[in-house]
Amino acid sequence: MQWSTACIDWRERIVARQSLIPFAPLFPDEAEAALEVFKSLQVVDLAQIIDPETGETRHPTFGEVSEDFVLDFVRAVFGSYDAQNATRLIEEFFLLISKKNGKSTIVAGIMLTALIRNWRHSAELLILAPTREVADNSFKPAADMVRADPDLVDLLHVQDNLKQITHRLTMAVLKVVSADSTTSAGKKAAFVLVEELWLFGKKANAAAMLQEATGGLISRPEGFVIYVTTQSDTFPSGVFKEKLEYARKVRDGEIEDPRFLPVLYEYPENMIKTKAYLRAENFYVTNPNMGRSVRKEWLERKLAAVNNGQDEEGDTTQTFLAKHLNIEIGMNLRANRWPGADFWGARADPKLTLDSLLEQCEVVVVGADGGGLDDLFGLVVLGRHRVTKEWLCWCHAWCHKGVLERRQSIASTLQDFAKDGELTIVDDELKDVSAIIDIVEDINQRGLLATVAVDPAGLGELVDALDGIGVNQEIGNLDGVPQGYQMMNAIKTTERRLTRKTLRHSGSKLMAWCVGNLKIEPTATAIRATKQNAGDAKIDVVMALFDAVTMMSRNPQPKVQPTSPWEDPEFKFAVA
Repeated sequence: MQWSTACIDWRERIVARQSLIPFAPLFPDEAEAALEVFKSLQVVDLAQIIDPETGETRHPTFGEVSEDFVLDFVRAVFGSYDAQNATRLIEEFFLLISKKNGKSTIVAGIMLTALIRNWRHSAELLILAPTREVADNSFKPAADMVRADPDLVDLLHVQDNLKQITHRLTMAVLKVVSADSTTSAGKKAAFVLVEELWLFGKKANAAAMLQEATGGLISRPEGFVIYVTTQSDTFPSGVFKEKLEYARKVRDGEIEDPRFLPVLYEYPENMIKTKAYLRAENFYVTNPNMGRSVRKEWLERKLAAVNNGQDEEGDTTQTFLAKHLNIEIGMNLRANRWPGADFWGARADPKLTLDSLLEQCEVVVVGADGGGLDDLFGLVVLGRHRVTKEWLCWCHAWCHKGVLERRQSIASTLQDFAKDGELTIVDDELKDVSAIIDIVEDINQRGLLATVAVDPAGLGELVDALDGIGVNQEIGNLDGVPQGYQMMNAIKTTERRLTRKTLRHSGSKLMAWCVGNLKIEPTATAIRATKQNAGDAKIDVVMALFDAVTMMSRNPQPKVQPTSPWEDPEFKFAVA
């Protein structure tokens, strides 16, 4: 049997309100049998109705209130089961859908259907969530579905104190599991629901925990794992980032994995670029349950409230766009963002490396900031192209391993940067300074170094080390940069160069994260740069850039002047 879970034409499908599942159920009989159970479950949080056949009062069923996207997803999950060989041909499902679309209730119905359809005695079915409160979002609807149906009350035993539902015949158990590696260790679950995967992305140990919780599928080939989530309210990180990127590649046909089905309700790239997602008529794209559990008018009022800072729940524009429209958080969503963030992504040049920068530039300024045990130690190499005179920027950072423990909310984000080679995590030997010295010394020996620009506070160790390689204030190639409001000129200069396309950078995700964390605050007569979120929002690398810009703005002269620009191969290349 051949099938593909790729959905190459998803952009056209999602705008046309068509299914994002590109194939029919692999086993139609299994799909319909499970769908019959699912459609009979009552949705208790909806108003009661009068049964047209019996005349009795009851809650509406999934079959009566579900949009086609729900039924298609249920068919795909259960229709991938080969009953003859007791094997599920699609094992992993990833559902990305906006908040208020009933996702927790839907997957609660799926897990209850799996409990009823399961044949394995004493099987474990897990609802795994980062907190018990989040897990209850799925457990409580499932328990209510049981209580609403007398036949299910006879078949299933709900234990609220244990947060579990037991099948009286097979003794299979659907239970809530807390999100830590201890409670999930040793589980042999056949069916696993992972709620709000984006929150797991903020947990440093999430990968190990999920591996433990889903390990039972090795010996239970009839099982599945469903990841259900909204977008993250910060930069995607950790296991969420990994799964989301993998799901997109499977959907787009870049990776062939027929055992993984991604169903991603997100805007096509052109609608994001043009900000078409802000128009109310396009809210439906990531809200397939529009008109049922979510209303366009409510979203319009919510967006207006957050834009005006009047939202009763305290949501920001950033969280609204992430949660209700599934817009991936970038640098330019915050109201008090640095204006340069709007142009930062467009000025990326992935081909720019440290070596290529040094080969193209006539003069270089090195900026450094941070360095405390709770900080990043940010380093920026800013060069001036010897022909075009545009500024080229490359960066790197270091952090002590203790930051991962003290700042667990960003630990997985930092680990992602380390995997990308943009961040080095150091131990107690603190080899960050020696690594920085090596870079500065290389630049100096090439005859390119104009100066090293630093925040004067807290960098004594670096200053001492620089003196050892002939970089100090006496010689004139080490400068302390005034901070606070005195950095306004550097901030504005960087903004203008980004706007005029005379500053290019290497496209570092670490720097993009720092730029996104930057907040601009007005003072009585100037502005100053600070963090969006005190403590966890690191900005050391972008502050190192402003240090470097301060010195580069003084137009340092190259130590070696070319005799003729036409003799410079870089000039010929630029002209061509």
